[in-house]
Amino acid sequence: MEKIKSKNTSVTKKKKIKISESIVKQIGQLADELGVELYIVGGYVRDYFLGRNRIDFDFTVVGDSIAFAKEVARKFNSKPVIYQKFRTALVPVGGHKIEFVGTRKEEYNLNSRKPVVTEGTLEDDLRRRDFTINAMAVCVNEKSFGSVIDLFNGFSDLNGNILKTPLNPEITFSDDPLRMMRAARFASQLNFKIHHETLSGIMKTAVRIKIISQERITDEFIKIISSAKPSGGLKVLNDTGLLKYIFPELHRLNGIEFIKEEDKVYGHKDVFLHSLQVLDNICEVTNNPWLRFAALTHDIAKSVTKKYMPGTGWTFHGHEELGARRMSELFRRMKFPMEHLPYVEKLVRLHQRPMVLVDDGVTDSAVRRLAFQAGEVLEDLFILCKADITTKNPILSVKYLKNYDKVAKKVMDVQEKDKLREFQAPVRGEEIMDICGIKPSPVVGFIKSAIEEAILDNLIPNEYEPAKEYFLKHKDEWLKEAESIELSSKKKEIKGKDIYD
Repeated sequence: MEKIKSKNTSVTKKKKIKISESIVKQIGQLADELGVELYIVGGYVRDYFLGRNRIDFDFTVVGDSIAFAKEVARKFNSKPVIYQKFRTALVPVGGHKIEFVGTRKEEYNLNSRKPVVTEGTLEDDLRRRDFTINAMAVCVNEKSFGSVIDLFNGFSDLNGNILKTPLNPEITFSDDPLRMMRAARFASQLNFKIHHETLSGIMKTAVRIKIISQERITDEFIKIISSAKPSGGLKVLNDTGLLKYIFPELHRLNGIEFIKEEDKVYGHKDVFLHSLQVLDNICEVTNNPWLRFAALTHDIAKSVTKKYMPGTGWTFHGHEELGARRMSELFRRMKFPMEHLPYVEKLVRLHQRPMVLVDDGVTDSAVRRLAFQAGEVLEDLFILCKADITTKNPILSVKYLKNYDKVAKKVMDVQEKDKLREFQAPVRGEEIMDICGIKPSPVVGFIKSAIEEAILDNLIPNEYEPAKEYFLKHKDEWLKEAESIELSSKKKEIKGKDIYD
């Protein structure tokens, strides 16, 4: 037997593999009863050799895959989901998702967007798959049960940790351009290298990613940042040109700029590479994809806020606030679940705030404000801040970590002392409207904010009675101030209209 090693496990090459899953054996027996030639393919075979568990199965049927899927569904009292256009069917059985596809042949013309599809052999079917490591098949018919069919040296590529397409890469990626992102994902998940011809094929075909739906692109992107070390996959996206189509804001962070002034040279680090390092750092301590996404995008607005100041160097003033504001547009375009938007916005907006609280002279008021503004993301904010330490100087790294621990303790102490975990304005909006005789309007929010500011400045405790007393004492001046602000705002609006009329 020939031994090979993957990154995580020892893998043994055999002519047959041992299939232990009962459900696979039962489906194989059904295929024998019906006289159907059947193979389990793709991810199951790859993951078997990598020692990875898998609960979903893909089968290739030589013949009518939909008819066979219906028989499988009948056997397991399930209901198949039929995709007649693609000659595929999905049969859920217990916790398993079992997919059946008929062997087919695809003939390509590189000038055409779609292949000509006809019924084909097992070899034809394996030929059209994305990568050689996914183009291995195992027979599940009794006569050859467990026999491995490896027509494109997938086992050898698995042994070498290489991603390679069975066909000309341009053909493979023209068939389904999402495969280019799958290459980046597998490179990241498996820590594999992409074969130079396959990499070249992605570069030549990258623009075709624009024909893929955003939902499919986003699904692959989330899988990349959910891997153990996402930087590998993201570098593939960047180096092949895919990133500028799927995430232009991230792509624009590339590059280091230097400016010489007298005898000094001012430069800023490559923000893209820094962002990848922060992401990899945070992946060591969390699997939360949205905390990971915040790590990746915390400096997303540096490309548009960078400014050279003579005698000072490069600055990025306001990049955290602008970055937070851009998250809404980014979430909508990439079709991320909107319920995660406030969480990411808050982390991006506040990621530099803890650093300014390191000084021993910082007041409780400043600490209290950070605790209040961060709220439920406070602990994750400090995880992000620590991941943001990417200096190669070990002395500085230890110093920065100690500073963050020091600030975290300050914040936690003030938070507990002032009951800020449950903080909300003690005087509610309904009561403000009732006492002031006003309707729902920005004035109510203005007054609530004034009460909150008094609590954060430690002028009053975070309790109802003192807060109400303070409100009654200042309500008349606040109403006048709010009215003045509203009037000024209307004048600016009218003036703006006059300019454009």
